Amino acid sequence: MEKTVVKCFKNGPYEIQGDVEITDANGKKVSQDGSGTYHLCRCGGSSKKPFCDGTHSRLHFKSE
Repeated sequence: MEKTVVKCFKNGPYEIQGDVEITDANGKKVSQDGSGTYHLCRCGGSSKKPFCDGTHSRLHFKSE
C-alpha cells in the first residue's frame, strides 16, 4: 500500500500526496482514481473548493 503524505504550507494550502479519495461537501468524489498530488484550500476563499486556487495570497491568509 502506498504511503499518503500530508504537508501544511505556511500561509498556504495543505498538500496531499498518495492514493486518496477526496469528496466535496455533498459527498461527490472530486479526486482522480489512483495516486496523485492535491492542494486543498485552508483560507476558505477558493472558487475551486475544496482545492486551492491561490486566493490565499490575495487575502494575505496567515496560518497559525
